[in-house]
Amino acid sequence: MASNIAEASLPIPAVSEPIENTAPSTAGMTTKVVKGSLWTLAGQVAPMAVSFFTTPFVIRLLGSEGYGILILITLIPTYFSFADFGMGLASTKFASEAYAEGKFEKEARIVRTAAMIGLASSAPVATLIIIFAGYIIGLFNVSPNYVAEATLALHLSALTFVINLLCSIFNSHQLARLRMDLNTAINAVPRILGLIATPVIIYFGYGIVGAVTVLLVASLFNLFGHIIISGRLSPNLFGITIDRCVAKRMVGFGGSLVLVALAGIILVHAEKGILASAVSASALAHYSVAYTLASMITLFSSAMIQSLIPAFSQLQTEERRSQLNSIYSRGIRFSIIWMVPALVVLTLSAKPFFTLWAGPEYGQASTIPFYVLISGLAFNIVAYLPYSAILSAGRSDLLAKIYWLEVIPYIAIVWFSASRYGAVGAAAAWSIRVIGDAVIQFIIAKRFAGIRLVPNGWKGLAVSSLVMLVPLVVFAVPAISTLLVVSIVLFSVIVYTVLIWKFVLSSEESDWLMKRAKLRLVGHIAL
Repeated sequence: MASNIAEASLPIPAVSEPIENTAPSTAGMTTKVVKGSLWTLAGQVAPMAVSFFTTPFVIRLLGSEGYGILILITLIPTYFSFADFGMGLASTKFASEAYAEGKFEKEARIVRTAAMIGLASSAPVATLIIIFAGYIIGLFNVSPNYVAEATLALHLSALTFVINLLCSIFNSHQLARLRMDLNTAINAVPRILGLIATPVIIYFGYGIVGAVTVLLVASLFNLFGHIIISGRLSPNLFGITIDRCVAKRMVGFGGSLVLVALAGIILVHAEKGILASAVSASALAHYSVAYTLASMITLFSSAMIQSLIPAFSQLQTEERRSQLNSIYSRGIRFSIIWMVPALVVLTLSAKPFFTLWAGPEYGQASTIPFYVLISGLAFNIVAYLPYSAILSAGRSDLLAKIYWLEVIPYIAIVWFSASRYGAVGAAAAWSIRVIGDAVIQFIIAKRFAGIRLVPNGWKGLAVSSLVMLVPLVVFAVPAISTLLVVSIVLFSVIVYTVLIWKFVLSSEESDWLMKRAKLRLVGHIAL
């Protein structure tokens, strides 16, 4: 890790590509995936840490309604995330395959082709959002005092939306090489600066429009960073040709992703829009605060996606199938290993955290929705692995079919539960859906993507996890001492860690962890 930090802090020189058609080695792919995932995780955690510090100021400066509207403004363009025609993922998949084959000029043409298709499909959608912004705002339960400001903010958010889509394409060279250190730095730095600037801009009277303007500027810096660094990693990027043959395959793959995205927009965000429309913007704010903390559980798994998709794409041959299965199985096991104590800690700290972070109102209104959300997210965490495997195998069409079969029943359930039970009902509907999705994706990955779980340590993991139930049982005791609960949590985590080390991790994994720990210790001593 120390070497990567030093490497990322230096200017990236223009590099000469290996000889054309000479495939890079896939040796050490597991290590690359782990390192890449940790870098991506760091790139998510750092802005989130800053966000936890700045968001209370934003909430108090805008008020519950104003903050709910800001969430709504940034959320609306995500309903049109299909507008890149799936080119973000398509570029990563096909560019990674070309890189694995040693076809570096083809890799660059794929990225340029994806950018052309993505821009051609997203710009018209952003234009329509700008034209009909006033009408779109009117669909939600927005106070008349905020309509004009919200409309202008949506104009700016539409521009940010197009820029972010291009960022997801022009980082493909970094992802194909699993250079997540570079990708993380380019993504995280503008975002962190934007998060710091947001409450300052609002404090000086620029309100919701000022906050959205900050996001736009941060996205522009993000895009320029990706273009410059990817161009240095692969000078072939700066050409004018496109790849028409691959374009047809990308459009086919992307077309299924569009269907996935269209259904996903409804399935992932419907409860938020329905809450704002059927209940209030305040209810959306309460739910969003609960969701923000709950989504922390998915950080490592979501961080793995950026490494897994290019890695899995490079391993789509029979000769490399065992390597693919090994990475897949280890990813699931390690996700569960860290998830279990994380769930317990977040459950115990939810209410005091909400009260301190956002205020007593949120401590009362956001805690129960949070408990309901994490029950679903516990399944959602491990589903990132089969999801990545399915996309890497090019079977996005199967995901599209499953998601669209869920849409109508899900909307009905969300509308019924959210309108009757508010944020708690919305959380329940969301959790039920993601649990079902996780089960289905595991089945699809096995049957259609050729993925097989390697049995190793599963029984030991199940037994070890029982230890972490003790703090939850103690926490349920009325008037229990906080100090006692904390002590029991620490003791349980220690016992859990020992059991995992002894009965779950293989000798190879234990040796790998010990070597990495020694290298880091030596690095710190040297510094």
